[in-house]
Amino acid sequence: MYPKEFRNVTLSGERAAFGQSGARFVNAVFENGESPLKESSGITLKDSIFRWKYPLWYGSDIDADNCLWDDNARAGVWYSRNVRISNCLIKAPKNFRRCSNLIIENTDLTNAQETLWSCSDVEIRNVTAKGDYFAMNSSDMKIHNLKLDGNYSFDGVHNLEISNSRMLSKDAFWNSRNVVVKDSFISGEYIGWNAENITFENCTIESLQGLCYIKGLKMKNCRLINTVLAFEYSQDIDADIDGTIISVMNPSSGRIKADGIRHLINDPAKIKTSDTDIICPYIAKETEKAPWEE
Repeated sequence: MYPKEFRNVTLSGERAAFGQSGARFVNAVFENGESPLKESSGITLKDSIFRWKYPLWYGSDIDADNCLWDDNARAGVWYSRNVRISNCLIKAPKNFRRCSNLIIENTDLTNAQETLWSCSDVEIRNVTAKGDYFAMNSSDMKIHNLKLDGNYSFDGVHNLEISNSRMLSKDAFWNSRNVVVKDSFISGEYIGWNAENITFENCTIESLQGLCYIKGLKMKNCRLINTVLAFEYSQDIDADIDGTIISVMNPSSGRIKADGIRHLINDPAKIKTSDTDIICPYIAKETEKAPWEE
């Protein structure tokens, strides 16, 4: 039993339910007023709708099930902890900032622009998201079955695990640290630049100049389809590639094993070529210069 239960209500005005504690909202509509549940704790929301800005700020112990964040309910959950979002539709951008102990499952984020920034201890399961700059500077994340359409995702993340996911994302994983991606498909340009300790297992990756400027890159049973100018200046590479790579350019150190490389570019003026072991039975063309330098 909850000390307070609100059923079939419409709440409007600034801070309409400010500072609630131990309350349950069922079939509630929050409209025409900012910050309706600011500084609330022990809140359960069921079959409810947010129609205005900043609904859940500085909150704790929040459980929302089958709820809707409408287009204007932007910046929905900020500075909150112990939050569970299940079976929801979130149409507004810039949700989830500086939150901790956050679970999002079976949820669609149709405008996920600048969503999940600087959050920690995050679990995501069975989520679809569309929008650029997803999950910037977040840490300690576990993600399973994410379908993401949005560029510049996971910039600056630390301690991230992703499995069984599909991502259409240019410039994913820039500046990231300690990332493991398993059983996933990623399509996008410039993947992983300036990352450190990033591992791909049983992944298919398409990229333009992807996997460059990385320190500590591991790839196990991966495929690089339509991928050109890969591994430039990456260090400590340990890559097992199933199939042929279109082109590899100036890897700094490590080991690259592939079935074939159509164009291998190794410029001794830029790298020490002996520091990278290329294990490949078929290299169609090997040069010291990139195509634009020849």
